[in-house]
Amino acid sequence: MTSVVQEPSSLDVGKRRITPNKLLQCRRTDPVFPAAEYNPIDSLNAIFSHSSTLSSIGKTATALEAHQDDLSDSIATLVAAQAYSEDSSLQRMQSAKDELAQLFRKIESVRTRAIETEHTITSMTADIKRLDGTKRNLTLSMTALKRLQMLTTAYEQLRGLAKTRQYRECASLLQAVLQLMKHFNSYRSIDQIATLSRNVADLQRELLEQVCEDFEIAFAKGELGTKKPVLAEACLVMDALGDNARARLVTWYVNTQLREYRQVFRGNDEAGSLDNIGRRYSWFRRMLKTYEDEHAGIFPYSWRVNEVLANAFCEGTRDDFKGILERSMRRPDGGRIDVNLLLSCLQETMDFEHSLEKRFASEPRASIDTLSSMEDRPQTFDRSISEAFEPYLSLWVESQDKQLASMIPKYRNGPLIPPDEEFSPQAVIPSSIELFHFYKLTLAQCAKLSTGERLLELSRTLAKYLDEYAQQVLLHFLQSPGGPSLQNIILVLNTADYWHTNTQQLEDNIKKRIDTEIAAKVDLSSQSDTFMGVASASVLALVHRVEVACEATWREMKNTNWSKMESVGDQSSYVAELLRHVNAQAEEILPLVSKQQYARAFCDNLVEYFANAYIANIVQCRPVSEVGAEQMLLDKYVLTKGFTSLLSHSPSFSGKDPPAGFVKRVNQSMTRLDPLLKTLQVRPSPPEGLVQAYLIHIGDRSDTNFRKILEMKGIRKQDQPALVEMFGVHRDGKANDHLVQNSALLTPLMQTGGLGSSGLGGAALSGTAPTLQTRFDAAGFGEKLFSAARDGVERMGTVGVGERVGSPLSADDAKATVAGNLQNIGKFFRRDMSGFGGIGNRFAKTSGSTDDTVR
Repeated sequence: MTSVVQEPSSLDVGKRRITPNKLLQCRRTDPVFPAAEYNPIDSLNAIFSHSSTLSSIGKTATALEAHQDDLSDSIATLVAAQAYSEDSSLQRMQSAKDELAQLFRKIESVRTRAIETEHTITSMTADIKRLDGTKRNLTLSMTALKRLQMLTTAYEQLRGLAKTRQYRECASLLQAVLQLMKHFNSYRSIDQIATLSRNVADLQRELLEQVCEDFEIAFAKGELGTKKPVLAEACLVMDALGDNARARLVTWYVNTQLREYRQVFRGNDEAGSLDNIGRRYSWFRRMLKTYEDEHAGIFPYSWRVNEVLANAFCEGTRDDFKGILERSMRRPDGGRIDVNLLLSCLQETMDFEHSLEKRFASEPRASIDTLSSMEDRPQTFDRSISEAFEPYLSLWVESQDKQLASMIPKYRNGPLIPPDEEFSPQAVIPSSIELFHFYKLTLAQCAKLSTGERLLELSRTLAKYLDEYAQQVLLHFLQSPGGPSLQNIILVLNTADYWHTNTQQLEDNIKKRIDTEIAAKVDLSSQSDTFMGVASASVLALVHRVEVACEATWREMKNTNWSKMESVGDQSSYVAELLRHVNAQAEEILPLVSKQQYARAFCDNLVEYFANAYIANIVQCRPVSEVGAEQMLLDKYVLTKGFTSLLSHSPSFSGKDPPAGFVKRVNQSMTRLDPLLKTLQVRPSPPEGLVQAYLIHIGDRSDTNFRKILEMKGIRKQDQPALVEMFGVHRDGKANDHLVQNSALLTPLMQTGGLGSSGLGGAALSGTAPTLQTRFDAAGFGEKLFSAARDGVERMGTVGVGERVGSPLSADDAKATVAGNLQNIGKFFRRDMSGFGGIGNRFAKTSGSTDDTVR
């Protein structure tokens, strides 16, 4: 046994402290070991904590065995006593079953007595129930007899009053008779009741016919003056007879009053023509006056006979106009309705409808808080007649189309602003404001005429001429011979932005007015994108002005002998001149650009242009020595630093640090030159160094592009094959599996018919280096801009260049292509403008600076 050496030779058991001797003396009546918590190992380690205590093992074991035997005996005794005691579990269970059975017997006894009690009470109250039934039947019989007596008496009185035409008394008595008859609907199987019911129905029909006859005679003989009180009381009878009787009388009155109208205007082609439409409305106004003066006192006000009369007149007139208009469209001579006459008739009709609406809407009615007021709401006369004109409003829409078609050439051929009006950087072209007001008035007029298909048709016409205005007017001024002036470019930019905003508002306005089910068909988003495309073209035109100013500076760079340069000094002389031209142009242009997003777009695109123009001129400066490449790299750093301050010339950014997003953009654009210049800095010997530099900086697998580097470095053609072969060996190694097939930087270089500096920043926009052009043609800017928009600009990156793709287009095809491409340009430009992203399709998303937020 393993013992634990410790000083105390006693044991804590539970809360008691014992020694080995005391353990030997434990008794059955004084247990010291708790059952749940006891651990014998701990106790033994505590008792035999020292070798000197081992002599007590025998005594301890004997005492434990004796104690175990005593416990076993005690347990056996207790079990036996429990099994044979009177209070055993089995006996208690049996006793519980007996008690439960006795409880069930008591419950059954109570239920039996309850049933017997119920039978006793039922037998006792049976006579009372029979008496209650007898009393109820007797009461119903007496009530029925009394009502039958009242019905019979009222019926006889009603017959007498009807014969003497005492209609006021007839009305009240008729209501009583009809109310009493409802109580006998279930007794019609009785012959006497059935006979009485038929008599009452016959009397109702007689009263109806009698009242109608009285009205016909009075109106036919002109006896309204003397018969008016009788007829007014007769209307009370018709009210009592119900809705059908009242409707019959009102319908007869309406038909009688409109009979003359139908005879005059339907049976006479001259009187019924559209030229005499005013006579129809004058006739009805006289009819309403006659009603108010002579007939209003006859009919109850709640019948609103005048409104029913007006509604019937409108329905009949609408049907007449539909027939007249349909016949006019099918004339044998092929002529069409005069649009001015059509609009005149429509306007007069709408004025008449408005007068009716105003007349009857002003009349007092029941409270809107009552249920009856919902049913008695006034009839609406809006478009009750003018609806007939709606299918023919396309003629009016066509007239608006022709008018707009005549306005576009006037805007195109006239000056942007009147000679006596001063230029303002915030001004827009006056013709755009005139066109907007024309659109506003036309839309309001059409919405009065129709809010259905015709309004949708008009919206498409308006959209068509928005495209025409963008292409034929705004874009036309950008491609004026000799290039547009700075003021004209700013005016076009402001106008394009003005229409971009108003086109969206115009769409929302139309959707508010047009019928809900066709509102989704109204879409001017493509026109909005078109104007944004014109705005982007305006920004490109501003960039082009800087291109023209810098052309002489680029020639100075190309005239420098970069192959014979011996050392790197300060910046080259052309750099200061280039920055001077750029800043001079920026100081002139940016104060005129009123919106921050366009100022930022101009600077972004300008930097993109210079980055690509720099690459293009490096190609034209070949051969370039290693020292020359290093000098060009230094010049690039100076240009980069100079470009970061471009936005300071804009009033919106004056006195502020350049936006972080713009600085990042400048660095990204100009850093694209580094791979080319760093590769040109490497000496051709040893050749492995040049090859490795190309693979590191350019990083493509193209032999053609590698030869371009060799040509730019001025390596002789007879020395190039060995270098190309070495390039192929290193290129195909496993370490260079990551290389791309063709570098986006080198692939466009030195191709025939390249882009050159006249590209309006197009290469900058496409993200590739420009191809070369031997001579810049400033005079052809406008045509190149138009051609670019016409020839496939799907993104802004290719908008400003003179390359033509594919065969020439017809005039209609060119116009459609321009519209589509301007929309695509606008979509991309608008997307990038959300973060001052610029115009090009390569314009990277700038960092989220607070300075970059416009809207």
